[in-house]
Amino acid sequence: MKDLNEFKRIRLAVLPTPVQRLENISRLLGANVWIKRDDMTGVGLGGNKVRKLEFLLAEAKEQGAEVVFTTGGAQSNHAMLTAACAKKLGMTPILILKKRGVTACKGNQLLEKLMNTDVRFMDTDDYEDIYAEMDRVGRALGRPYYKIPCGGSNALGALGYVACAKEIADAGMRFTHLICAEGSGGTHAGLALGAKLFLPGTTVLGMMVDTDPFDVITLDIMRQTAALLEADVDLGPEDVHLRDMCGPGYAIPSEAGGRAMAVMAENEGLFLDPVYTGKAFAGLLAMAEEGAFGPSDNVLFLFSGGAGGIFAECGA
Repeated sequence: MKDLNEFKRIRLAVLPTPVQRLENISRLLGANVWIKRDDMTGVGLGGNKVRKLEFLLAEAKEQGAEVVFTTGGAQSNHAMLTAACAKKLGMTPILILKKRGVTACKGNQLLEKLMNTDVRFMDTDDYEDIYAEMDRVGRALGRPYYKIPCGGSNALGALGYVACAKEIADAGMRFTHLICAEGSGGTHAGLALGAKLFLPGTTVLGMMVDTDPFDVITLDIMRQTAALLEADVDLGPEDVHLRDMCGPGYAIPSEAGGRAMAVMAENEGLFLDPVYTGKAFAGLLAMAEEGAFGPSDNVLFLFSGGAGGIFAECGA
């Protein structure tokens, strides 16, 4: 298997991110609950996408790209962090976003304005329309460009979370469960593959915040990432564990997510977001209530950031 250090990587994140025990939550749930602070990756307001961008933007630089395109919803954390990282590297980010969600100048839209980012909206539900528009705009600019898919969720981006799993293993930590939000598949895929390689005995669960077929998407990214690594590992549907926490729809706050945000804030002074981490933590709370965690289990929750969404989606 290839070593992760064999891949081109630009160090952008402050790593390793802390792992902290949630003492009050653990007492409340009667379970051992820990949190991986990937909201503290050090660019923008932090978040999981910085790990992916270390690999993706390294490839962009290697290919001589001057312009970086990416996409997502109007309040995409990934898009905002792509802009921040690209600006940090002296590249020009252009965000072509779905005209879905809160497009007003608040939340991540405000952060993008502060960075003087070129943000464009398309009234479409099909990302293929957006990727075609990226090519049209890129050709018209006449400058070398690089396209990053929604969420940075491809095999190269997922290496960031294979590396995260190794980071946990290298620290000598072992968890029975590792829980993350599932919005485009790449973070879950990287963690699940990384757990298979470096964290035996750890079950990775993706809490779905969208309605895409993540059983197929996640496994496909896992297999492609394993191929990149030349890892001799058998992967099948049994390696993908999912729970539907979408509620009324993607980027629409749910009652369960709102309660979970309040539980975390009131007990630990940490602020989850209504689109991703709030719903994901709601899934963890539901599992605890169902008796899924025993006294000898150690549960790790990936806090993947998303602070901008609090100031856009809540009360929007």
